[in-house]
Amino acid sequence: MSSRFLGTERRAIVGLAGLYASRMLGLFMVLPVLALYADHLDGATPFLVGLALGGYGLTQAILQIPFGLLSDRVGRKTVIAGGLLLFIIGSIVAATATSINAIIIGRCLQGSGAVAGAIMALLADQTREEIRTAAMATIGLSIGVAFAVAMVCGPLIADLGGLAGVFWFTAGLSVCGLLILWKLVPAAPRQRPHRDVGLDRSQLRATLGRGDLLRLDFSIFALHLILTACFTALPFRLEALGFAPAHHGWVYLPVMALAFIGMVPLVIVAEKYRRMKPIFIGAVAAMTLILLGFGELAQDRITLVGLLWGFFVVFNLLEATLPSMISKLAPAGAKGTAMGIYSTSQFLGAFLGGTLGGALSQSLGIQSVFLGAAVIAAVWLAVVWKMPAPRHLSSEIIALDAHSMGMIDTLLERFASVAGVEDVVVVPEERVAYLKVDRQRLDAEALASIAGNQWQRTDA
Repeated sequence: MSSRFLGTERRAIVGLAGLYASRMLGLFMVLPVLALYADHLDGATPFLVGLALGGYGLTQAILQIPFGLLSDRVGRKTVIAGGLLLFIIGSIVAATATSINAIIIGRCLQGSGAVAGAIMALLADQTREEIRTAAMATIGLSIGVAFAVAMVCGPLIADLGGLAGVFWFTAGLSVCGLLILWKLVPAAPRQRPHRDVGLDRSQLRATLGRGDLLRLDFSIFALHLILTACFTALPFRLEALGFAPAHHGWVYLPVMALAFIGMVPLVIVAEKYRRMKPIFIGAVAAMTLILLGFGELAQDRITLVGLLWGFFVVFNLLEATLPSMISKLAPAGAKGTAMGIYSTSQFLGAFLGGTLGGALSQSLGIQSVFLGAAVIAAVWLAVVWKMPAPRHLSSEIIALDAHSMGMIDTLLERFASVAGVEDVVVVPEERVAYLKVDRQRLDAEALASIAGNQWQRTDA
């Protein structure tokens, strides 16, 4: 069976990656500008500005799992279109706002368009098992690119059109997303649950009881709490050191580019040379020191920009490696459930980060935001310090034919007997087998002889 993309698969991947990226671009673009440009709004205080900054995270966290489950019942495209419409409405409310309360309502409405799970499920519907890992990786890459572009474009658009201009731009992006969904993304040939993508309620309790996964859930919670909290204060620190708000995008552009260059070798060491735990622990320790540096040392431009570069190296590194660690640790067939809990933790972190950053800024000043974030990072370091090193296991998904479905027990035994296969689950209703394998020990020939032409090796 070919592992190359079919025409419909390519259209689905390009369309859904573009849709996902445009939506995340709209959410992230506000991050570097809201605190600076909200002072003209009626009732604006640092606390309420922080609440507006992170408000999308609360509704996103509450609704993303229900929307994913709803898409199983009423259709992926219906739910995605509804979510994009909610995002457009929220953007318009924020764009026309004259008070900070209206901005908060708009941001919460933006977050209520929580269609990430439905997009991933539609992508799974549109792709064969043997190329799904590459398809998901494309979505992940699009999110990283969207974040970097948002950090640069947000200040530039705000300089031209103010805060309202940023929100009008995000509304336009979502209109483009609707057009992409309508014109580019083909209708799904089938719709069914996917344990590698969607949440399985029967696995929820067991997944929540896994201490190793909970450490990673706390990690993404803390990372996005820190990120959002810092952006209630960082724009003011840049401004105080002589960087005009109109030029902040030009500060972020080289910083983000060089941070990506600095991050790549660390990812290679973590993944290729199996040094995931020391790289991870080192990154959290570095984040703690960088935040202390923001609070105590960033008194000149060079120091601040250097710390900002280090911050984004660590942030991008953790954004790349945490989902990989979740994938390694999640049991066979439970990746979707683990990722659902992980994503909810991420959005809760963004909400609490904005709220905490705004509260600290209002009551104790900008410096306290960085010191408070450093305390969170120190707690995070303590939580993960003694975690066991994650085993470098990869995921495999094997489609099963009618003959295989008639001998499930025998098939399980045969899969489990292959050297390097550490865990296997067969899901009859999906007609697939989920495997966790150690690639260094995997007997690929033996696995291929069992799976036949239903298996193509992936790099999950």
